[in-house]
Amino acid sequence: MTKQLAGRTGETIPRLYWATLGGQWRGWVALLGCSVLESLPAFLSGRLVQLSVDQGFAAGDAVSGTAWLLVFAVVAVLGAFGSRLVWQRLGTVIEPLRDTLVAAVVRGVLRGGTPRRAGPDASGVARITQHVEIIRDATAGLLVQARGMVVTTVAALAGLFTVAGSLAWLVAIPVTVSVVFFACLLPALARRQRTLAIADERTAEVSGQALVGIRDVVACGAEPAAITEVHEAVDAQASAAIRMASAAALRTLVVATGAFFPLLLVLVLAPGMVASGQLTAGAALGALVYLATTMQPALQGLAATASTVVLRLLVALRRLGEACAPEQERGVDAVPDGSAISIRGLTHRWGAKAEPVLDRVDLDLVPGDHLAVVGPSGIGKSTLASLLTGTLAPQEGSVRLGGVPVGDIRPQLRHQLIAFTPQESYVFAGTVRENLALFAPLADDTDLLAAADAVGAGALVERLGGLYAELGHAGSGLSAGETQLLALARLYASPAKVVVLDEATANLDAQAEARAERAFAARGGVLVVIAHRLSSALRADRVLVMDGGPAGVASVLLGTHTELLDRSPRYAELMQAWEGPVTASARSAAAPATRAAAR
Repeated sequence: MTKQLAGRTGETIPRLYWATLGGQWRGWVALLGCSVLESLPAFLSGRLVQLSVDQGFAAGDAVSGTAWLLVFAVVAVLGAFGSRLVWQRLGTVIEPLRDTLVAAVVRGVLRGGTPRRAGPDASGVARITQHVEIIRDATAGLLVQARGMVVTTVAALAGLFTVAGSLAWLVAIPVTVSVVFFACLLPALARRQRTLAIADERTAEVSGQALVGIRDVVACGAEPAAITEVHEAVDAQASAAIRMASAAALRTLVVATGAFFPLLLVLVLAPGMVASGQLTAGAALGALVYLATTMQPALQGLAATASTVVLRLLVALRRLGEACAPEQERGVDAVPDGSAISIRGLTHRWGAKAEPVLDRVDLDLVPGDHLAVVGPSGIGKSTLASLLTGTLAPQEGSVRLGGVPVGDIRPQLRHQLIAFTPQESYVFAGTVRENLALFAPLADDTDLLAAADAVGAGALVERLGGLYAELGHAGSGLSAGETQLLALARLYASPAKVVVLDEATANLDAQAEARAERAFAARGGVLVVIAHRLSSALRADRVLVMDGGPAGVASVLLGTHTELLDRSPRYAELMQAWEGPVTASARSAAAPATRAAAR
């Protein structure tokens, strides 16, 4: 049922929430039975104390008084057993809810159509780790605490009316006044809780972007700007937390008034009512038991739960609904030539006053092209990869795929046309086949095995036990190189016409790296390799050299390996440092035949 709910389009988060909970009817029936059992001590406590006093100790019959107290002890044990059963049934209701919400968040992140800054969606991670867990924990708290407190309060009130009805009516007045004032505070509490939730997301997003782009930030000298942005987000989060704490303090005062005043009222009025014969001593003591040991702590707990757990739950549901609201995917539905890339005047900088990491870059790539991108670490090679794949929007200039701006292509179609893998490759718990078919769900076993063989992962798949062998959590038991091989096979099996490898072979040896790159080059389409080793440049048709240039100004030079040895001192320097002091002619002989000139 969870999978069916998670797959519905146009479904809102609150509707998913209630539909998932409503579907667990067996769990609700079990909880209802447990609640009846749990409520017995609250309902009978004062009554049993009254009987113990009036028919036992006050009447000089200590045996009867003790017997009624023993009955009270048995009832308390039955109530505790009911509470234990609640915990046992909790997972059957809560875990399907969490699975549904996580699926909705992940679906929203993957289908997000707006290009973002490079790197993972940190706010999406925050939504999973914060809002979904808040909803899960708050719902569990309601089922355990709030449900138990409501049951206890109702049972205690019912018992109080059976023991001392005249006092029960007096108790209702201060409780009602407190509840009304508390209800008036809830809107302000909700607004402040929502502000705090948004501030949490903003802090996660800003700090995540700074950490992911740390190499580019350092290369551009933008550390002060990045630090300032993170500090501003943290300060805003701290201010929101302080405002929320102030509102919570006022809530505590109101709740305390409603919880303690009825107890004080009974202590003042009960002696006179006993003296006048309106109440027995046992009834007065029973009323105090109901108030002091059952109703008063239950009211305090219920109000605290309503103002924290319920409030956090409603705010988290609303915020999750705002962030993951299903939208129709917008954009171009067809691309005439999905493997031709045209870049014109591409410029990008990290910060308004920072020097550009890419400055007016022009580049054309057509089917069959194999481009290697080289340059010092942190110079902006990964930024270029993000711009090519559409995960980062150009600040100036354009990146077109088949004549269409890459950011305007409908996300689902763009994901089919462009495949990308970073150095930090991943596999997930499941079968080898499920991992390899992630981007090619219609591929048969033969196609997947062929893809694995092509990139050099065939022996690994066989050693793991074949396509239907199970992989542990996050690929536990696999080395970093083996993980990269499976990720490369996954990309090779995809229908993508443009493949971008961002240091995706960094953990392979040189021979395995060469085999994988040659396989992708022979596959057709466009291959862009962010080079980890300069041997990638020798295999490529053309090379794009990125350098900081004089005074840190971005410099990009395009050409064949042979041309760049003569035209680019930086490229020649990098090659010499990598290969050693060999002659230029020897280096040229090591390179494959290249195109006569750069396009």
